[in-house]
Formats: sequence, C-alpha cells, structure tokens
Amino acid sequence: MKVGCTLPQSGALASRENLIRVARRAEELGYDSVWVFERLLWPVNPRDPYPPSRDGSWPANFQNVFDPVETLTFVAAHTRNVRLGTSVLVLPYHQPLQLARRLATLDVLSEGRLEICGGVGWSRDEFDAVGVPFERRGERADELLEALIAIWTRNPVGFEGQLYHIPESKIGPKPLQQPRPPLYLAGFGQYTFDRIAKFADGWNPAVVPDFESFEAQVNKLQETAERAGRPPMEVVLTAVPFVMETSLGHVRRPLAGTLDELREDIKRLGRIGVTHIIFSIPEMAFAPSQTIEPALARLEQLIKITR
Repeated sequence: MKVGCTLPQSGALASRENLIRVARRAEELGYDSVWVFERLLWPVNPRDPYPPSRDGSWPANFQNVFDPVETLTFVAAHTRNVRLGTSVLVLPYHQPLQLARRLATLDVLSEGRLEICGGVGWSRDEFDAVGVPFERRGERADELLEALIAIWTRNPVGFEGQLYHIPESKIGPKPLQQPRPPLYLAGFGQYTFDRIAKFADGWNPAVVPDFESFEAQVNKLQETAERAGRPPMEVVLTAVPFVMETSLGHVRRPLAGTLDELREDIKRLGRIGVTHIIFSIPEMAFAPSQTIEPALARLEQLIKITR
C-alpha cells in the first residue's frame, strides 16, 4: 500500500516555511505522496453543515486556505520524488480549458508527479460565490471531465458540450504523464461509481464508518468497473488517524486507537482493497498548536506503522 500525507495548507500553520519542512520531511521518511484540498471560503452563516463534523460546524482552519494548484507547484520546486496530489479538487468550480492547462503545467514542471482527486462539491455557499448552479452539479462534473481528458489527449482538440465549447485548437502543454495523470473521484454511491468507471482510475473515499460497510462499497465499485469493461480500480483513502495511549476496545472506530491497533487497521484496509492511504494529520489541521513540530513528529510515527 502506498502512503501519503496532507500538507500544512490551511489555518495558522499554513506558511511557506512549513510547506517546505513537511514536504521535504515526508519525502525523507519515505512517504509516496503529499496532498492538498480545495476550500474557497468559510461562511459566517453556512447554508450546509460540514459533513465530517458531528455538529456540522466548519473547521476554523478553513478561514485561511492556500490554493491547491499553486501550493503543489511551490512544493514541486522544493522536492524531487514525492507525488503531488489534490484531494479533492471541486470540479464544477472550474472552467475546463483553464484547469486543464494549470494541471498540465504542474505535471510538466514537477516532471510527471501529479495525481488528481476530484469531486462534485457540496457547499451551496461556495457554488453561489463562484456563480455556478448547485443543481445538476454531477452532470457539470461529467462534462468537465470529458473536456479535460479531450484537452490532455488530443491535438488539435475541439469540444462541443451542453455547457462548454472549445473551438478546434492546438492547446498546450500536454501532461508529461501519458495519456494523462492518474485521476480519482470522491463521493459515495452508485452515481459516483458509474462516473469513476467512465472517466477515472479509482475512488477517493474519505470516511470508513466501519470495515463491513466500507468493504461492501469497495466491492460495489469493483463490480461497476468490471461491468464497464474496466480493470480493477484503485482505492485512495483519505483518513484522519487518531492515536491513543490506551485502547477503547470494541467501541473504537477504524483508525482510532493505539499504534498497534492502527497498524492492524491498515493491514485490514489493504486486504479490503485500499491501494493508497492519505493520512490527514490532525495536528496540522485541527490542533491549536502554533508550531509544526507536533505534526512532524506524527508524520514520523505514522510511517512506521505502515511498514
């Protein structure tokens, strides 16, 4: 299983210096990848609750978030081998021609290290802010994906859809990775799995409520891919590990427990079909610390339980 980690891209720890320190340390420790997310704003009176939180409140670190593509471009210049990923890029916020060129440029400048996880989005406030209708966002994401792939793989390329029009043109640069960078999609349910089977290389889930239901979802994904004539899909799991000194026993949820329990959880996720796990470091995103040191210590601790 490949192992990745998030970068200090948001909140009080988001800085030039911390990005360099975490990215370089992750590379030194043997992490396969580093990842960023996309968040546009922190609404004072949000229309939608934040799905992962118990009470729906939005994390305070969302008040300050570096742009994902620019962040990875900066990190690419300060690393050599580690892969550079987005988890997730909210596809309907973007126009396909501009996004295709930004991502292709990043892939070229990083010497082919880009990995893309995309999603359809959930925040009505952000959709309103960018002037994109919230309704039928799945269809918008589908057409954008079709246009992105066309821009990356054809030259010249023309595209005529319901939402996007590109006149027959030569558009460069093309990604260094051919035919395109690895592409994964977030979401849940059959609509997501159908979209993955049509456009992508795998699934980027962010929640493991329990092993049994998660395994059922992975099986459904692979069945969908098989029906579409596609090879088995990658499963790139973004997870927040909570390390505890003592076990909670049978009441604990996946990836919350002692280091030994987390080690066994990771092995079980591998057996279920997870091919790449991204550790979202809580000391980096949610802790009140003003120093990066606890996050660096956690990075070193977590990589050991994956080996």
